[in-house]
Amino acid sequence: MTTSNGPILVPIGFAEQSIIALEQALNIAKITDSELFLLTVVEEPSSMQKLFSNYKESQEQLKEQVREKLEALQEQYCSDLSRDSDCMVSVGAIYEKIVEVADMIGASLIVMGTDGADKETRKKFIGSNAYNVVRSAPCPVITIKGKEHRSGCNTIVLPLDLQKETREKVTTAIQYARFWDAEIRVFSVLLTDDEFVKGKLTRNLEQVEQFIVDKGVNCQAELVHVSDDSLSNAVLNYSEKVNADLVMIMTQQESDFSLYFIGSTARSIINESDIPVMSVRPLKKVDTTSYELQ
Repeated sequence: MTTSNGPILVPIGFAEQSIIALEQALNIAKITDSELFLLTVVEEPSSMQKLFSNYKESQEQLKEQVREKLEALQEQYCSDLSRDSDCMVSVGAIYEKIVEVADMIGASLIVMGTDGADKETRKKFIGSNAYNVVRSAPCPVITIKGKEHRSGCNTIVLPLDLQKETREKVTTAIQYARFWDAEIRVFSVLLTDDEFVKGKLTRNLEQVEQFIVDKGVNCQAELVHVSDDSLSNAVLNYSEKVNADLVMIMTQQESDFSLYFIGSTARSIINESDIPVMSVRPLKKVDTTSYELQ
């Protein structure tokens, strides 16, 4: 299937996880017929390094070495793409340059690995570069922590806040489900025993499910009762149960449930999920009490 999407941006740090992210980005680029853009960011010299007269020369030598390595990687992985690929070495703060380049090239997607922290650290916070990219990027971001992934995508898990959810997240899920011919598993949580609330959320969930089906995408929906301190575990457990290939979450505040996703729950999902996580930054809020998507 072809698409008019902009290029896919892949930040490369040459560690194992960034190479895994590159492999997954290649799979997506082939399916969506997108260009691929590889970026390595060399951090600015420290104040101490700048005290030495030859620091600029050393910086240029480092950039050239990195560029040669990046071009070799591009040749190794991107030579059989039907569309063009490009690469770039930039100097500056890592997450700022990633966001800047994504905006400059009109990227439709960023695919990046998340590593560099031990398990105990990851339980507390996502790495600052990945977190800031997810928070600030002008396009969806797929973060990849796990080591092994299938070349395609059969199942997309879509956790929704049924009190107030954006159209963009659902339509983005539909777009990628069509690319992969994947099924969408809509998942939401019930945080109360109130039957009125349960009935309302069930009706909204059914409307979302029907909307997706009407768009020609297979869909199943499930409402699960959990305590408010286990939202991330509920999402992760459900994703593992249905053997998901991708989990899609929001990255901005919308309501009480979404606040969890922006804060501790979002970070927990990204940090702990061995399944790739796509973070979608919504452009606007839409009340879906009556779920009328375009």
